[in-house]
Amino acid sequence: MSARTLKPRTLKLGAVLFGVGGPGQHNTWLSPEIPGDASVDVHWYIARAQAAEAAKFDLVFIVDSQFITPDSPHHYLSRLEPLTLLSAIAVHTSHIGLVGTITTSYNEPFNVARRLASLDHISGGRAGWNVVTSGDAGTAGNYSRDEHYDYATRYGRALEHVQVARALWDSYEAGAFPRDKERGVFFDRDRQHALNHRGEYFSVVGPLNLERTPQGQPVIFQAGDSEEGRDLGASVAEAIFTHAETLEQAQAFRTELRARAAAKGRDPDQVLVFPGISPIIADTDEQAREIQRATLGAKSFARALAELGRPFGWHDFSQYDLDAPFPEVGDAGALSFRTQAEAIKKHARENDLTLRQVVEHQLSAQYAPFVGSARTVADEIERWFRAGAFDGINIIVTVPSEFARFVDEVLPILRERGVVRDEYESTTLRGNLGLPIPENRHTAARQQTLQPAGV
Repeated sequence: MSARTLKPRTLKLGAVLFGVGGPGQHNTWLSPEIPGDASVDVHWYIARAQAAEAAKFDLVFIVDSQFITPDSPHHYLSRLEPLTLLSAIAVHTSHIGLVGTITTSYNEPFNVARRLASLDHISGGRAGWNVVTSGDAGTAGNYSRDEHYDYATRYGRALEHVQVARALWDSYEAGAFPRDKERGVFFDRDRQHALNHRGEYFSVVGPLNLERTPQGQPVIFQAGDSEEGRDLGASVAEAIFTHAETLEQAQAFRTELRARAAAKGRDPDQVLVFPGISPIIADTDEQAREIQRATLGAKSFARALAELGRPFGWHDFSQYDLDAPFPEVGDAGALSFRTQAEAIKKHARENDLTLRQVVEHQLSAQYAPFVGSARTVADEIERWFRAGAFDGINIIVTVPSEFARFVDEVLPILRERGVVRDEYESTTLRGNLGLPIPENRHTAARQQTLQPAGV
Protein backbone atom coordinates (compact mmCIF):
# COMPACT_ATOMS: atom_id res chain seq x y z
CA MET A 1 0.00 0.00 0.00
CA SER A 2 1.39 3.40 -0.94
CA ALA A 3 1.78 6.33 1.45
CA ARG A 4 -0.99 8.22 -0.34
CA THR A 5 -3.63 5.52 0.24
CA LEU A 6 -3.29 5.66 4.00
CA LYS A 7 -5.44 8.80 4.22
CA PRO A 8 -8.27 10.27 2.15
CA ARG A 9 -7.26 11.53 -1.27
CA THR A 10 -7.51 15.31 -1.57
CA LEU A 11 -7.31 17.64 -4.55
CA LYS A 12 -3.95 19.37 -5.06
CA LEU A 13 -3.87 23.00 -6.16
CA GLY A 14 -1.44 24.82 -8.43
CA ALA A 15 -1.40 28.45 -9.58
CA VAL A 16 0.13 29.26 -12.98
CA LEU A 17 1.32 32.87 -12.98
CA PHE A 18 0.92 34.33 -16.47
CA GLY A 19 1.53 38.06 -16.00
CA VAL A 20 0.10 39.97 -18.96
CA GLY A 21 -1.38 36.89 -20.62
CA GLY A 22 -0.31 33.70 -22.36
CA PRO A 23 -1.62 31.90 -25.46
CA GLY A 24 -5.12 33.00 -26.41
CA GLN A 25 -5.21 35.72 -23.73
CA HIS A 26 -4.97 38.56 -26.21
CA ASN A 27 -6.60 41.29 -24.14
CA THR A 28 -5.68 40.22 -20.62
CA TRP A 29 -3.05 42.92 -20.29
CA LEU A 30 -5.75 45.59 -20.73
CA SER A 31 -7.29 44.80 -17.33
CA PRO A 32 -6.85 47.73 -14.91
CA GLU A 33 -5.84 45.17 -12.28
CA ILE A 34 -2.78 44.03 -14.21
CA PRO A 35 0.27 46.30 -14.48
CA GLY A 36 1.49 46.62 -18.04
CA ASP A 37 4.85 45.25 -16.89
CA ALA A 38 3.41 42.46 -14.71
CA SER A 39 5.48 39.79 -16.48
CA VAL A 40 8.72 41.44 -15.33
CA ASP A 41 7.45 42.86 -12.02
CA VAL A 42 8.73 40.66 -9.19
CA HIS A 43 6.31 42.32 -6.76
CA TRP A 44 3.34 41.23 -8.89
CA TYR A 45 4.53 37.62 -8.74
CA ILE A 46 5.23 37.76 -5.00
CA ALA A 47 1.76 39.14 -4.29
CA ARG A 48 0.11 36.40 -6.40
CA ALA A 49 2.20 33.69 -4.72
CA GLN A 50 1.33 35.03 -1.27
CA ALA A 51 -2.37 35.04 -2.18
CA ALA A 52 -2.08 31.43 -3.34
CA GLU A 53 -0.24 30.48 -0.16
CA ALA A 54 -2.89 32.13 2.01
CA ALA A 55 -5.41 29.89 0.18
CA LYS A 56 -3.20 26.85 0.97
CA PHE A 57 -2.28 26.13 -2.64
CA ASP A 58 0.35 23.45 -3.06
CA LEU A 59 2.44 25.25 -5.66
CA VAL A 60 2.97 28.12 -8.02
CA PHE A 61 4.21 27.27 -11.50
CA ILE A 62 6.30 29.44 -13.84
CA VAL A 63 6.20 28.38 -17.49
CA ASP A 64 9.05 29.18 -19.84
CA SER A 65 10.39 29.00 -23.39
CA GLN A 66 13.39 30.65 -25.00
CA PHE A 67 12.37 31.58 -28.51
CA ILE A 68 9.95 34.32 -29.54
CA THR A 69 8.62 36.06 -32.62
CA PRO A 70 6.65 39.32 -32.84
CA ASP A 71 3.50 37.16 -32.80
CA SER A 72 4.30 35.45 -29.49
CA PRO A 73 1.82 35.93 -26.61
CA HIS A 74 2.36 39.16 -24.69
CA HIS A 75 3.69 37.38 -21.58
CA TYR A 76 6.23 35.48 -23.67
CA LEU A 77 7.72 38.61 -25.22
CA SER A 78 9.30 39.83 -21.98
CA ARG A 79 9.32 37.67 -18.84
CA LEU A 80 11.63 36.73 -16.00
CA GLU A 81 13.74 33.57 -15.95
CA PRO A 82 11.93 30.98 -13.75
CA LEU A 83 14.52 29.96 -11.15
CA THR A 84 15.72 33.52 -10.57
CA LEU A 85 12.10 34.57 -10.06
CA LEU A 86 11.24 31.59 -7.83
CA SER A 87 14.24 32.29 -5.62
CA ALA A 88 12.85 35.78 -5.02
CA ILE A 89 9.39 34.38 -4.27
CA ALA A 90 10.94 31.83 -1.91
CA VAL A 91 12.08 34.41 0.62
CA HIS A 92 8.60 35.97 0.74
CA THR A 93 6.70 32.69 1.29
CA SER A 94 7.04 29.74 3.65
CA HIS A 95 4.96 26.75 2.51
CA ILE A 96 3.94 26.96 -1.14
CA GLY A 97 5.84 24.88 -3.70
CA LEU A 98 7.95 26.63 -6.34
CA VAL A 99 7.95 24.91 -9.74
CA GLY A 100 9.79 26.20 -12.80
CA THR A 101 10.26 25.02 -16.36
CA ILE A 102 13.79 24.11 -17.47
CA THR A 103 14.58 22.52 -20.83
CA THR A 104 16.80 19.46 -21.02
CA SER A 105 17.67 20.22 -24.64
CA TYR A 106 19.60 23.41 -23.95
CA ASN A 107 20.99 22.92 -20.45
CA GLU A 108 23.58 20.68 -18.84
CA PRO A 109 22.57 18.31 -16.00
CA PHE A 110 25.19 19.61 -13.56
CA ASN A 111 24.07 23.22 -13.90
CA VAL A 112 20.38 22.32 -13.65
CA ALA A 113 20.95 20.08 -10.64
CA ARG A 114 22.91 22.81 -8.87
CA ARG A 115 20.34 25.55 -9.58
CA LEU A 116 17.39 23.45 -8.46
CA ALA A 117 19.17 22.19 -5.35
CA SER A 118 20.00 25.80 -4.51
CA LEU A 119 16.32 26.75 -4.83
CA ASP A 120 15.40 23.80 -2.64
CA HIS A 121 17.80 24.99 0.07
CA ILE A 122 16.73 28.63 -0.24
CA SER A 123 13.06 27.66 0.08
CA GLY A 124 13.45 25.02 2.78
CA GLY A 125 12.41 22.14 0.52
CA ARG A 126 9.84 23.56 -1.92
CA ALA A 127 11.53 23.28 -5.33
CA GLY A 128 10.06 21.51 -8.35
CA TRP A 129 11.33 21.05 -11.90
CA ASN A 130 9.00 20.98 -14.90
CA VAL A 131 11.03 18.94 -17.39
CA VAL A 132 10.53 19.96 -21.03
CA THR A 133 12.48 19.31 -24.23
CA SER A 134 11.62 22.66 -25.92
CA GLY A 135 8.83 22.68 -28.47
CA ASP A 136 9.88 25.89 -30.17
CA ALA A 137 12.31 24.67 -32.82
CA GLY A 138 13.69 28.19 -33.19
CA THR A 139 15.33 27.80 -29.78
CA ALA A 140 18.17 25.98 -31.53
CA GLY A 141 19.27 29.25 -33.13
CA ASN A 142 19.80 30.78 -29.69
CA TYR A 143 22.13 27.95 -28.67
CA SER A 144 24.55 27.75 -31.59
CA ARG A 145 22.63 25.01 -33.40
CA ASP A 146 21.36 25.10 -36.98
CA GLU A 147 18.46 22.76 -36.22
CA HIS A 148 16.47 21.58 -33.22
CA TYR A 149 17.00 18.01 -32.03
CA ASP A 150 14.66 15.38 -33.48
CA TYR A 151 12.12 13.79 -31.14
CA ALA A 152 14.16 10.66 -30.41
CA THR A 153 17.20 12.72 -29.47
CA ARG A 154 15.19 15.24 -27.46
CA TYR A 155 13.58 12.61 -25.30
CA GLY A 156 16.68 10.44 -25.07
CA ARG A 157 18.55 13.47 -23.75
CA ALA A 158 15.69 14.28 -21.39
CA LEU A 159 15.64 10.85 -19.77
CA GLU A 160 19.39 10.75 -19.30
CA HIS A 161 19.42 14.39 -18.15
CA VAL A 162 16.94 13.69 -15.34
CA GLN A 163 18.73 10.49 -14.35
CA VAL A 164 22.04 12.34 -14.09
CA ALA A 165 20.50 15.21 -12.13
CA ARG A 166 18.99 12.76 -9.66
CA ALA A 167 22.31 10.99 -9.26
CA LEU A 168 24.03 14.32 -8.63
CA TRP A 169 21.45 15.16 -5.94
CA ASP A 170 22.68 12.01 -4.19
CA SER A 171 26.30 13.25 -4.19
CA TYR A 172 26.13 13.74 -0.43
CA GLU A 173 24.41 11.46 2.03
CA ALA A 174 22.57 12.84 5.03
CA GLY A 175 25.03 13.67 7.81
CA ALA A 176 27.86 14.39 5.40
CA PHE A 177 28.46 17.74 7.11
CA PRO A 178 28.68 17.34 10.91
CA ARG A 179 30.36 20.77 11.15
CA ASP A 180 31.63 19.80 14.60
CA LYS A 181 33.81 22.70 15.76
CA GLU A 182 34.86 20.99 18.98
CA ARG A 183 36.29 18.01 17.11
CA GLY A 184 37.37 20.09 14.14
CA VAL A 185 35.39 17.90 11.73
CA PHE A 186 33.63 19.80 8.95
CA PHE A 187 32.50 16.91 6.74
CA ASP A 188 32.58 13.13 6.45
CA ARG A 189 34.55 12.15 3.35
CA ASP A 190 32.89 8.72 3.27
CA ARG A 191 29.52 10.38 2.62
CA GLN A 192 30.63 12.27 -0.48
CA HIS A 193 30.30 10.40 -3.80
CA ALA A 194 31.60 11.21 -7.26
CA LEU A 195 29.35 10.24 -10.16
CA ASN A 196 31.69 9.45 -13.07
CA HIS A 197 28.79 9.18 -15.49
CA ARG A 198 29.49 8.59 -19.16
CA GLY A 199 26.34 8.10 -21.21
CA GLU A 200 25.02 8.58 -24.71
CA TYR A 201 24.44 12.32 -24.30
CA PHE A 202 26.28 13.47 -21.18
CA SER A 203 29.53 12.91 -19.33
CA VAL A 204 29.53 14.19 -15.76
CA VAL A 205 32.21 13.50 -13.16
CA GLY A 206 30.60 15.06 -10.07
CA PRO A 207 30.06 15.24 -7.20
CA LEU A 208 27.62 18.13 -6.96
CA ASN A 209 29.07 20.91 -4.82
CA LEU A 210 25.94 21.22 -2.68
CA GLU A 211 24.73 19.01 0.14
CA ARG A 212 21.51 17.00 0.16
CA THR A 213 18.44 19.21 0.14
CA PRO A 214 15.60 19.44 2.70
CA GLN A 215 13.25 17.23 0.64
CA GLY A 216 16.00 14.91 -0.59
CA GLN A 217 15.45 15.87 -4.22
CA PRO A 218 13.29 18.51 -5.93
CA VAL A 219 9.98 17.16 -7.23
CA ILE A 220 10.03 16.19 -10.92
CA PHE A 221 7.14 17.50 -13.03
CA GLN A 222 6.77 16.92 -16.77
CA ALA A 223 4.66 18.29 -19.59
CA GLY A 224 4.45 16.56 -22.95
CA ASP A 225 1.61 14.80 -24.73
CA SER A 226 3.49 12.99 -27.50
CA GLU A 227 4.15 9.26 -27.30
CA GLU A 228 7.72 10.06 -26.28
CA GLY A 229 6.50 12.64 -23.78
CA ARG A 230 4.08 10.24 -22.14
CA ASP A 231 6.78 7.61 -21.88
CA LEU A 232 9.17 10.10 -20.28
CA GLY A 233 6.49 11.18 -17.82
CA ALA A 234 5.73 7.59 -16.86
CA SER A 235 9.46 6.95 -16.40
CA VAL A 236 10.53 9.88 -14.26
CA ALA A 237 7.73 12.33 -13.41
CA GLU A 238 6.11 12.60 -10.03
CA ALA A 239 3.49 14.98 -11.42
CA ILE A 240 2.27 15.63 -14.97
CA PHE A 241 1.08 18.98 -16.33
CA THR A 242 -1.50 18.50 -19.07
CA HIS A 243 -4.80 19.79 -20.47
CA ALA A 244 -8.18 18.19 -21.16
CA GLU A 245 -11.33 19.52 -22.79
CA THR A 246 -13.64 16.77 -21.50
CA LEU A 247 -13.97 14.53 -18.47
CA GLU A 248 -13.50 11.48 -20.68
CA GLN A 249 -10.26 12.83 -22.14
CA ALA A 250 -8.94 13.56 -18.68
CA GLN A 251 -9.87 10.12 -17.35
CA ALA A 252 -8.24 8.39 -20.32
CA PHE A 253 -5.01 10.38 -19.97
CA ARG A 254 -4.67 9.75 -16.24
CA THR A 255 -5.52 6.06 -16.61
CA GLU A 256 -2.95 5.63 -19.36
CA LEU A 257 -0.18 7.45 -17.50
CA ARG A 258 -0.78 5.45 -14.34
CA ALA A 259 -0.75 2.20 -16.32
CA ARG A 260 2.49 3.20 -18.05
CA ALA A 261 4.09 4.03 -14.70
CA ALA A 262 2.99 0.71 -13.20
CA ALA A 263 4.42 -1.14 -16.19
CA LYS A 264 7.77 0.51 -15.42
CA GLY A 265 7.64 -0.79 -11.85
CA ARG A 266 6.54 2.50 -10.32
CA ASP A 267 3.74 3.15 -7.83
CA PRO A 268 1.04 4.86 -9.93
CA ASP A 269 -0.18 6.72 -6.83
CA GLN A 270 3.10 8.62 -6.99
CA VAL A 271 2.32 10.06 -10.43
CA LEU A 272 -0.06 13.00 -10.00
CA VAL A 273 -1.92 14.53 -12.95
CA PHE A 274 -2.52 18.31 -13.05
CA PRO A 275 -4.53 19.74 -15.98
CA GLY A 276 -4.60 23.51 -16.38
CA ILE A 277 -8.00 25.20 -16.12
CA SER A 278 -9.37 28.72 -16.42
CA PRO A 279 -12.57 28.80 -14.36
CA ILE A 280 -15.13 31.54 -15.00
CA ILE A 281 -17.23 32.33 -11.93
CA ALA A 282 -20.23 34.65 -11.60
CA ASP A 283 -23.32 35.00 -9.43
CA THR A 284 -25.31 32.75 -11.78
CA ASP A 285 -24.54 30.18 -14.44
CA GLU A 286 -25.99 32.40 -17.16
CA GLN A 287 -23.89 35.37 -16.10
CA ALA A 288 -20.77 33.19 -16.20
CA ARG A 289 -21.64 31.92 -19.67
CA GLU A 290 -22.18 35.50 -20.81
CA ILE A 291 -18.72 36.43 -19.49
CA GLN A 292 -17.30 33.46 -21.36
CA ARG A 293 -19.03 34.51 -24.59
CA ALA A 294 -17.82 38.08 -24.19
CA THR A 295 -14.27 36.91 -23.48
CA LEU A 296 -14.19 34.64 -26.51
CA GLY A 297 -15.75 37.34 -28.69
CA ALA A 298 -13.11 39.87 -27.68
CA LYS A 299 -10.21 37.69 -28.78
CA SER A 300 -8.26 38.79 -31.81
CA PHE A 301 -8.70 36.61 -34.90
CA ALA A 302 -5.51 38.03 -36.40
CA ARG A 303 -3.47 37.14 -33.31
CA ALA A 304 -5.04 33.70 -33.16
CA LEU A 305 -4.15 33.13 -36.82
CA ALA A 306 -0.54 34.09 -36.05
CA GLU A 307 -0.41 31.97 -32.87
CA LEU A 308 -1.69 28.98 -34.85
CA GLY A 309 1.74 28.91 -36.44
CA ARG A 310 3.56 28.15 -33.19
CA PRO A 311 3.03 24.37 -33.02
CA PHE A 312 3.99 24.26 -36.70
CA GLY A 313 7.37 25.90 -36.09
CA TRP A 314 5.83 29.37 -36.51
CA HIS A 315 4.56 28.55 -39.98
CA ASP A 316 2.94 31.61 -41.61
CA PHE A 317 -0.75 30.82 -42.10
CA SER A 318 -1.58 34.36 -43.22
CA GLN A 319 -0.50 33.41 -46.77
CA TYR A 320 -3.52 31.12 -47.28
CA ASP A 321 -7.15 31.66 -48.23
CA LEU A 322 -9.08 31.65 -44.96
CA ASP A 323 -12.14 30.05 -46.54
CA ALA A 324 -10.32 27.32 -48.42
CA PRO A 325 -9.77 23.89 -46.86
CA PHE A 326 -7.07 23.79 -44.18
CA PRO A 327 -3.80 23.93 -46.12
CA GLU A 328 -1.33 21.13 -46.63
CA VAL A 329 1.74 22.20 -44.68
CA GLY A 330 3.91 19.13 -45.16
CA ASP A 331 6.12 18.30 -42.20
CA ALA A 332 5.90 21.77 -40.62
CA GLY A 333 6.00 21.17 -36.89
CA ALA A 334 7.98 17.93 -37.10
CA LEU A 335 10.67 19.42 -34.85
CA SER A 336 8.33 21.68 -32.86
CA PHE A 337 5.09 20.81 -31.05
CA ARG A 338 4.55 17.83 -33.33
CA THR A 339 1.72 16.19 -31.38
CA GLN A 340 -0.26 19.42 -31.20
CA ALA A 341 0.31 20.15 -34.89
CA GLU A 342 -0.79 16.66 -35.89
CA ALA A 343 -3.91 16.95 -33.74
CA ILE A 344 -4.87 20.22 -35.44
CA LYS A 345 -4.37 18.72 -38.89
CA LYS A 346 -6.33 15.59 -37.96
CA HIS A 347 -9.24 17.64 -36.57
CA ALA A 348 -9.34 19.79 -39.69
CA ARG A 349 -9.17 16.80 -42.04
CA GLU A 350 -11.82 14.71 -40.27
CA ASN A 351 -14.26 17.62 -40.05
CA ASP A 352 -13.56 19.18 -43.48
CA LEU A 353 -12.67 22.50 -41.86
CA THR A 354 -11.43 25.64 -43.54
CA LEU A 355 -8.49 27.56 -42.14
CA ARG A 356 -10.93 30.11 -40.73
CA GLN A 357 -12.88 27.38 -38.93
CA VAL A 358 -9.71 25.94 -37.46
CA VAL A 359 -8.72 29.35 -36.09
CA GLU A 360 -12.21 29.85 -34.68
CA HIS A 361 -12.00 26.45 -32.99
CA GLN A 362 -8.65 27.42 -31.47
CA LEU A 363 -10.19 30.66 -30.25
CA SER A 364 -12.99 28.85 -28.46
CA ALA A 365 -10.94 26.00 -27.04
CA GLN A 366 -10.97 25.79 -23.24
CA TYR A 367 -8.74 23.77 -20.93
CA ALA A 368 -11.85 22.49 -19.11
CA PRO A 369 -15.49 23.61 -18.92
CA PHE A 370 -15.55 25.02 -15.38
CA VAL A 371 -17.96 27.90 -15.97
CA GLY A 372 -20.87 28.99 -13.76
CA SER A 373 -21.76 30.02 -10.25
CA ALA A 374 -19.34 29.11 -7.46
CA ARG A 375 -21.44 26.07 -6.59
CA THR A 376 -21.63 24.93 -10.23
CA VAL A 377 -17.86 25.22 -10.64
CA ALA A 378 -17.26 23.43 -7.33
CA ASP A 379 -19.70 20.67 -8.34
CA GLU A 380 -17.91 20.17 -11.65
CA ILE A 381 -14.43 20.13 -10.10
CA GLU A 382 -15.62 17.59 -7.53
CA ARG A 383 -17.27 15.47 -10.23
CA TRP A 384 -14.07 15.30 -12.26
CA PHE A 385 -11.95 14.63 -9.19
CA ARG A 386 -14.19 11.84 -7.84
CA ALA A 387 -14.31 10.31 -11.32
CA GLY A 388 -10.52 10.00 -11.43
CA ALA A 389 -9.92 12.67 -14.05
CA PHE A 390 -7.12 14.37 -12.13
CA ASP A 391 -5.20 14.56 -8.87
CA GLY A 392 -4.76 18.32 -8.95
CA ILE A 393 -5.63 21.37 -11.00
CA ASN A 394 -3.53 24.29 -12.20
CA ILE A 395 -5.50 27.53 -12.04
CA ILE A 396 -4.38 30.04 -14.67
CA VAL A 397 -3.82 33.28 -12.72
CA THR A 398 -3.97 36.65 -14.43
CA VAL A 399 -6.61 39.11 -13.13
CA PRO A 400 -6.33 39.07 -9.29
CA SER A 401 -10.06 39.56 -8.62
CA GLU A 402 -10.92 36.52 -10.74
CA PHE A 403 -8.49 34.37 -8.77
CA ALA A 404 -9.86 35.81 -5.52
CA ARG A 405 -13.35 34.77 -6.52
CA PHE A 406 -12.21 31.17 -6.94
CA VAL A 407 -10.45 31.29 -3.57
CA ASP A 408 -13.25 33.02 -1.67
CA GLU A 409 -16.26 31.28 -3.19
CA VAL A 410 -15.29 27.92 -4.71
CA LEU A 411 -12.63 26.66 -2.31
CA PRO A 412 -14.84 26.91 0.82
CA ILE A 413 -17.38 24.62 -0.85
CA LEU A 414 -14.70 22.12 -1.81
CA ARG A 415 -13.22 22.24 1.69
CA GLU A 416 -16.61 21.68 3.29
CA ARG A 417 -16.98 18.56 1.15
CA GLY A 418 -13.52 17.26 2.05
CA VAL A 419 -12.20 17.60 -1.51
CA VAL A 420 -9.48 20.10 -0.52
CA ARG A 421 -7.53 20.03 2.77
CA ASP A 422 -7.86 22.88 5.27
CA GLU A 423 -4.20 23.43 6.15
CA TYR A 424 -0.72 22.64 4.92
CA GLU A 425 0.48 19.25 6.09
CA SER A 426 4.18 19.96 5.61
CA THR A 427 6.71 22.70 4.98
CA THR A 428 7.99 20.86 1.88
CA LEU A 429 6.44 20.42 -1.56
CA ARG A 430 6.85 16.65 -1.33
CA GLY A 431 5.11 16.57 2.02
CA ASN A 432 2.11 18.55 0.80
CA LEU A 433 1.79 16.49 -2.39
CA GLY A 434 1.99 13.25 -0.42
CA LEU A 435 5.17 12.14 -2.18
CA PRO A 436 7.94 10.24 -0.38
CA ILE A 437 11.49 11.53 0.08
CA PRO A 438 13.72 9.55 -2.34
CA GLU A 439 16.19 7.37 -0.53
CA ASN A 440 19.81 8.32 -1.19
CA ARG A 441 21.22 5.53 -3.35
CA HIS A 442 24.53 5.47 -1.50
CA THR A 443 22.85 5.28 1.89
CA ALA A 444 20.69 2.44 0.63
CA ALA A 445 23.77 0.58 -0.63
CA ARG A 446 25.55 1.19 2.68
CA GLN A 447 22.61 -0.19 4.66
CA GLN A 448 22.36 -3.19 2.35
CA THR A 449 26.03 -3.93 2.95
CA LEU A 450 25.59 -3.68 6.72
CA GLN A 451 22.68 -6.13 6.85
CA PRO A 452 23.54 -9.49 8.44
CA ALA A 453 23.85 -12.40 6.06
CA GLY A 454 20.56 -14.14 5.34
CA VAL A 455 18.43 -11.09 6.19
